[in-house]
Amino acid sequence: MLRGIVEGSAISTVKHPSMRGWKLLVVQPIGQDGRADGDPLLAIDMLGAGHGTHVVISNDGRGAREMVGDNTSPVRWAVIGIMD
Repeated sequence: MLRGIVEGSAISTVKHPSMRGWKLLVVQPIGQDGRADGDPLLAIDMLGAGHGTHVVISNDGRGAREMVGDNTSPVRWAVIGIMD
Protein backbone atom coordinates (compact mmCIF):
# COMPACT_ATOMS: atom_id res chain seq x y z
CA MET A 1 0.00 0.00 0.00
CA LEU A 2 1.07 3.54 -0.73
CA ARG A 3 -0.16 7.00 0.13
CA GLY A 4 -0.79 9.20 -2.85
CA ILE A 5 -2.45 12.32 -4.18
CA VAL A 6 -4.80 12.29 -7.15
CA GLU A 7 -3.32 14.36 -9.98
CA GLY A 8 -6.21 13.82 -12.40
CA SER A 9 -8.17 11.23 -14.30
CA ALA A 10 -7.51 9.22 -17.43
CA ILE A 11 -9.81 8.43 -20.32
CA SER A 12 -9.31 5.48 -22.61
CA THR A 13 -11.36 4.78 -25.72
CA VAL A 14 -9.91 1.28 -26.00
CA LYS A 15 -9.48 -0.78 -22.85
CA HIS A 16 -9.82 -4.28 -21.51
CA PRO A 17 -13.53 -5.23 -21.16
CA SER A 18 -13.11 -5.69 -17.40
CA MET A 19 -12.28 -1.99 -17.02
CA ARG A 20 -15.49 -0.66 -18.58
CA GLY A 21 -17.37 1.53 -16.14
CA TRP A 22 -14.40 2.03 -13.81
CA LYS A 23 -13.01 5.49 -13.10
CA LEU A 24 -9.27 5.66 -13.83
CA LEU A 25 -7.16 8.03 -11.75
CA VAL A 26 -3.59 9.25 -12.11
CA VAL A 27 -2.13 9.02 -8.60
CA GLN A 28 1.25 10.41 -7.53
CA PRO A 29 2.72 8.33 -4.70
CA ILE A 30 4.00 10.43 -1.79
CA GLY A 31 6.61 9.52 0.80
CA GLN A 32 6.64 9.97 4.57
CA ASP A 33 7.94 13.52 4.09
CA GLY A 34 4.94 14.45 1.92
CA ARG A 35 6.96 14.78 -1.29
CA ALA A 36 6.51 12.90 -4.57
CA ASP A 37 8.01 9.42 -4.41
CA GLY A 38 8.38 7.84 -7.85
CA ASP A 39 6.34 8.02 -11.02
CA PRO A 40 2.56 8.57 -11.15
CA LEU A 41 0.42 5.42 -11.31
CA LEU A 42 -2.91 4.59 -12.93
CA ALA A 43 -5.44 3.20 -10.44
CA ILE A 44 -9.09 2.21 -10.61
CA ASP A 45 -11.42 3.99 -8.21
CA MET A 46 -14.83 3.09 -6.82
CA LEU A 47 -14.74 5.47 -3.84
CA GLY A 48 -15.22 8.75 -5.72
CA ALA A 49 -11.81 10.36 -5.19
CA GLY A 50 -11.14 13.52 -7.16
CA HIS A 51 -8.28 15.86 -8.09
CA GLY A 52 -6.19 16.77 -5.04
CA THR A 53 -7.63 14.02 -2.84
CA HIS A 54 -5.17 12.15 -0.62
CA VAL A 55 -5.72 8.41 -1.08
CA VAL A 56 -4.36 5.01 -0.13
CA ILE A 57 -3.65 2.76 -3.12
CA SER A 58 -2.87 -0.93 -3.23
CA ASN A 59 -0.85 -2.86 -5.78
CA ASP A 60 -2.54 -6.13 -4.88
CA GLY A 61 -3.33 -7.24 -8.43
CA ARG A 62 -5.34 -10.21 -7.25
CA GLY A 63 -7.54 -8.00 -5.07
CA ALA A 64 -8.01 -5.51 -7.92
CA ARG A 65 -8.99 -8.31 -10.31
CA GLU A 66 -11.54 -9.52 -7.74
CA MET A 67 -12.94 -5.97 -7.55
CA VAL A 68 -13.54 -5.88 -11.31
CA GLY A 69 -14.72 -9.50 -11.37
CA ASP A 70 -12.32 -10.80 -14.03
CA ASN A 71 -9.25 -12.96 -13.35
CA THR A 72 -7.77 -12.01 -16.75
CA SER A 73 -7.95 -8.26 -16.11
CA PRO A 74 -4.71 -6.26 -16.43
CA VAL A 75 -5.69 -4.07 -13.44
CA ARG A 76 -2.93 -3.78 -10.84
CA TRP A 77 -3.53 -0.64 -8.74
CA ALA A 78 -6.73 0.30 -6.91
CA VAL A 79 -7.80 3.12 -4.58
CA ILE A 80 -8.73 1.44 -1.30
CA GLY A 81 -9.14 4.46 0.95
CA ILE A 82 -9.56 8.23 1.09
CA MET A 83 -7.55 10.06 3.74
CA ASP A 84 -8.94 12.94 5.81
